[in-house]
Amino acid sequence: MQQLMALAKTALMASAVALAASPALPASDPAPIPAPVPEDIPVGLLVDLSNGQTLFARQETRRFVPASVTKVMTAYTAFKLVDEGALRLDARFAYSQELEDAWYNEGSNMFLRAGEQPTIGQLLLGITTVSGNDASVAMAVAATGSLNAWLDLMNANAALLGMKDTHFGSPNGYPDGGRTYTSARDLALLGEAITQQYPALYDRYFGHRTMRWRDITQANHDPVTGRVDGADGLKTGYTREAGFTFLGSAERDGRRLVMVLAGAPDGRLRDEASRALLNWGFDAFHQETLIPSGVVVGEALIQDGVDSSVGLQTAKPAMINLPQGQDEKRIAMEIVYRGPIQAPIDAGAEIARLRLNIDGDLALEMPLIAAEAVPRANAFQRIANAWRKWLA
Repeated sequence: MQQLMALAKTALMASAVALAASPALPASDPAPIPAPVPEDIPVGLLVDLSNGQTLFARQETRRFVPASVTKVMTAYTAFKLVDEGALRLDARFAYSQELEDAWYNEGSNMFLRAGEQPTIGQLLLGITTVSGNDASVAMAVAATGSLNAWLDLMNANAALLGMKDTHFGSPNGYPDGGRTYTSARDLALLGEAITQQYPALYDRYFGHRTMRWRDITQANHDPVTGRVDGADGLKTGYTREAGFTFLGSAERDGRRLVMVLAGAPDGRLRDEASRALLNWGFDAFHQETLIPSGVVVGEALIQDGVDSSVGLQTAKPAMINLPQGQDEKRIAMEIVYRGPIQAPIDAGAEIARLRLNIDGDLALEMPLIAAEAVPRANAFQRIANAWRKWLA
């Protein structure tokens, strides 16, 4: 019968790094430095993309209105179309009188005028640098011909990324009666996708401090780029309904962090907390490699296979961020899978998860793969296996 099976750390093979859960560290050991996020910012999240570890979380699945942070999905959707060859960066779009009448000087603006023909690349800069509501709508119409078709693309992309608490009702986050909403966890997924899937386009269009269109020069309101070492985006948001929000990212020494703060009561508090949180994420932790890639750390039971079990190995190094002053003695590991697993199994198939816990709290989870193939047993082998189980 299929059941959820958890092999505790004591079942891990000797080839794995030997780690043991320990009692609380003695009083002489330094306590972790708390995340510098004021309590009056209700939503926060900080994730290290180098290993997927959550460094700080506060109501990360709570839904909220993202305001202009919505434009990150508009940029991502455009990047995807460019990458697929369906949209050219040098293609021009004739901005219409209808769009000017609807969007000129409506909130954050690129200040497009009817008859102008910006390129897709210029519209992207207007979206990512000066948060143009007009540029976002122009992108939608230029790429798909209508807002509805563009919103379908945005929502389809959100679903593909696993953004389960997100829906987009506009391309720019302009107040729409609550049809647009998201969560910090979902925005972190979006931040990961846009930085990791399209790094060249991300580098090209995010992180600019100013933009000039005709004779109008505007500044980027991103509070971290140029102020936090390694920071390069992404997007602020504000409406009276949503409060002050920021999706940001920075990279140092191969570690890229993505952060979200939402619902801050004022912009200054959001900006200061954003800078402090990114710096804390880099400075308050040290990263350790616990298990190298390709190490067999345990085994999973097999049903109807030529073998009754299969080795489980790491597909990539198991790295974890530890608070400065703490070591691996606080970590426990467990293997979790749903089994016995039905044969046949291909070598390299993801069939289990390795969980790393610090003081009983889940810090990191990563896939484990089958170390070798296990073919399905023939009728004679299944009978022999049944006898062995009966005699055991």
